[in-house]
Amino acid sequence: MNLSLKKVLKRLYFVCFLSSFFFISQFSVFAESGLPLPRFVSLKSNVVNLRTGPDKRYPIEWVYTFTNLPVKIISEHNEWRQIVTQEGISGWLYKTLVHNKRSVAIENKEQKLYIKPNKSSQIRAYVEKGVIAFLITCKDEWCHIATDNPKITGWIPQTALWGVLKEEFKE
Repeated sequence: MNLSLKKVLKRLYFVCFLSSFFFISQFSVFAESGLPLPRFVSLKSNVVNLRTGPDKRYPIEWVYTFTNLPVKIISEHNEWRQIVTQEGISGWLYKTLVHNKRSVAIENKEQKLYIKPNKSSQIRAYVEKGVIAFLITCKDEWCHIATDNPKITGWIPQTALWGVLKEEFKE
């Protein structure tokens, strides 16, 4: 094999290597559990201790007393999950204290809840900032949600919610 062919092959291998790295980096990181990171879940219990580290020996920094609060899992260590809340508070909790029943929080200000997924649709209700709702589905930058008390369902722009990753429901 001549010298110029070797250089071409080396460059080709290098380009393939970089391309494969770029391709892989477009996907979520996968945690020890095999689930993607980051991901959103909800608090399962009405008493959740948020610790400074991934073990019971670490001190409790926060106690959450709100079931179905949406949280973002950003890391895992064995049976422990590091989460971030909507307020930016971070800590560790045991994996059985969260579940995959998705909830979202209304962000920024009062929002309109529409009957159909477009702003020209009839308004079903207004929901205040901080209201927690269950996520039914999202499509085309709109999410179908359901509040619990009172029971109301409707569509809201995804940008008005905390608890959904920007690219999570892209098709």
